[in-house]
Amino acid sequence: MSDTPSPRDLVADFIRLLTVAPRGDDSFTGPPQPGGMGRVFGGQVIAQALQAAQATAPQGMNAHSLHAYFLRGGTEGLDTHYEVVRDLDGRSFANRRVTACQEGAIILTLTASFQRPEDGLEHLDATMPDVPPPEDLISDADQRRAMVERAGDRLTEAQRALALRPRPLEMRTVGKLHWMNREPSAPVANSWFRTVAPLPDDPPLHRAVIAYASDYTLLGTAALPHGLSWMRGELTGASLDHAIWFHRPARADEWLLYSTDSPWTGGGRGFNRGRIFDRSGRLIASVAQEGMMRRRKPKPAA
Repeated sequence: MSDTPSPRDLVADFIRLLTVAPRGDDSFTGPPQPGGMGRVFGGQVIAQALQAAQATAPQGMNAHSLHAYFLRGGTEGLDTHYEVVRDLDGRSFANRRVTACQEGAIILTLTASFQRPEDGLEHLDATMPDVPPPEDLISDADQRRAMVERAGDRLTEAQRALALRPRPLEMRTVGKLHWMNREPSAPVANSWFRTVAPLPDDPPLHRAVIAYASDYTLLGTAALPHGLSWMRGELTGASLDHAIWFHRPARADEWLLYSTDSPWTGGGRGFNRGRIFDRSGRLIASVAQEGMMRRRKPKPAA
């Protein structure tokens, strides 16, 4: 019998990961990634912090934006505690401020804004890139498996385990994965994503999953013009801040296209933008992030 979890089990575990437990007035605990190693994925902390903010939002209001700063790297295997401050409860808008802590140290601050749905002026000046549909692309999981087979003994056991770990999100990238590129290329990337099994009809959960996924590929897009890779040990990096604007509801268990670009790198930082579209071409969300990005210095010879 295979030990590989089924898609439904992966998504059930993913929902548990993004479910924060109340532990007092406007305080919540987010669980760790089962079997996680090293530093906590930034998208996980953003999604859990958003869930804490959503749990305290006024009835009938939906998150329309969030702005977060990563202050320290979180550690896998530990719970993350979230404290929410209710800065505003207005008729049309509300605001929540969230602090994420591990072992008494703040690792992230996040502010989320909520709005009561209303009709208004509409225009759209964003065209979905003309890319192959997900059905015509090889999954990222298959690309990782092929890379592991080619690399053989050049990968450590930890690198192999990370590359082959089953994931609750299926991604299909147009072209090579960013960390597989050795030749400099334009700082543009496109990836389809969705959960590997259906999600409940819970709009806040779908927003949290989109927030989680929005931390994928961004900083890697800034590396493309330089032909360098984190996987090959050529770069060190970390997200510094992250912003999302939710334009309309969407299901995260249906294919969404994440189109990213990086207009600038410099001073040890890379700036990245993202747009998320549904299959009909509607703009679902916009993303912006700056991250620390440095060329790794070779270790001096012994």
